[in-house]
Amino acid sequence: MHMNLKPQDIVVLLKLLVSSKDSYSKLADDLFMSPSEVHAAVKRAALAGLIDRSSKQVKRVALAEFLIHGLKYAFPPIYGTITRGIPTAHAAPPLVDMISGTDGLPPVWPSPEGTVRGYELKPLYRNVTQAVRNDQMLYELLALIDAIRAGRARERALAKAELNKRLSQK
Repeated sequence: MHMNLKPQDIVVLLKLLVSSKDSYSKLADDLFMSPSEVHAAVKRAALAGLIDRSSKQVKRVALAEFLIHGLKYAFPPIYGTITRGIPTAHAAPPLVDMISGTDGLPPVWPSPEGTVRGYELKPLYRNVTQAVRNDQMLYELLALIDAIRAGRARERALAKAELNKRLSQK
């Protein structure tokens, strides 16, 4: 059986890292997905070797390797127009505190609730802006991987170091 990873699979894996091991229905609620979408995401991630099928433990080393070296090729950044949204990549925590004044408009995930004008960087999955509203840790992980996908060399280096640090701690 062959199944390719989908962008939402990464969101599910990151949520599993930052949440207590909840049920699929609780994860689905938190991520604004259906329980069957979450179940399918875990199944695809297990086939890809990013999660242990029996324990549902995310394989942190494998995930870090994929996020740092493969994500930008599997799910390249897609840009849009100037819009209102939620800051991401180097314009969001934790990188925004590490990088002083960058030129131009910040990258944002388009959102009617967004307070920042910037250039659109399409989120990995359409429901990301809702899912991060009540989950700062998930927001920061998604912003870090956006910096790896779409950032300049310095931003990517800082994001990789921070992501490695976060994925190596339990």
